[in-house]
Amino acid sequence: MFPEIHLGPLTLQTFGICFALAFIAAGALIWRRFEEIGKPVDWAYEMAFAALLGGLIGSRLDFIIENYSDVKGDLLGNLFSGSGLVWYGGAIGGAIGVFLWAWWRGFLTLALLDVAAPALALGYAIGRCGCQLSGDGDYGKAWDGPWAMAYPDGTKPTDQTVHPTPIYETLVMGLVALVLWRLRDRFTNGTLFALYLLLAGTERFLVEFIRRNDDVALGLTQAQLISVAMMIAGGVWLLVAFRRAPRPATA
Repeated sequence: MFPEIHLGPLTLQTFGICFALAFIAAGALIWRRFEEIGKPVDWAYEMAFAALLGGLIGSRLDFIIENYSDVKGDLLGNLFSGSGLVWYGGAIGGAIGVFLWAWWRGFLTLALLDVAAPALALGYAIGRCGCQLSGDGDYGKAWDGPWAMAYPDGTKPTDQTVHPTPIYETLVMGLVALVLWRLRDRFTNGTLFALYLLLAGTERFLVEFIRRNDDVALGLTQAQLISVAMMIAGGVWLLVAFRRAPRPATA
């Protein structure tokens, strides 16, 4: 594990580096897509910044809400802390930030969702590299299989071998990003984002079975309940889209 990289007097957090790389890579993908569909490429910077700002605020607020009993003594300090970034809170905050930016730019359309879909998957995949390098506790349950790993030097260390779930998620969501990018011109507006919801929800739902998160209802974790909602929304959206798709003319 490499939670930190020391360059003389400078100490860099590997999670922070991967977090930044995720936004850079996602922004580059959005840039390319805007160029393809004839939108100003500078919008990619604006959209990425809106997602970054909203995501940071959302993830911090989510962390404080979920851990209020532990942080209530120093709410302001924990609000501006560099640790405790919650993915779903960041996703919601980032979505709100992009929504407001798109409303300002007059681009609040289904095409915007399709532009975001591959970038979201790619950013998630790279972000999980940061979880793996820092050993931040996102690893899985105890396991002694052939590729099990321990995280003795992580920010949340463990000497017990476990499922390296960040690696699983990086591989799967990297593949999802590739698939979505390859399909970017093959569907009507909105369908690509629906497919993202279905695939991303399925990935997180399944990986939660071997992660260490606690059940909250129906034997499922909070992330799984959110994933079920994503899967249902994506599945229904795809079903409606395909039923409305024009049928080829018959002789």
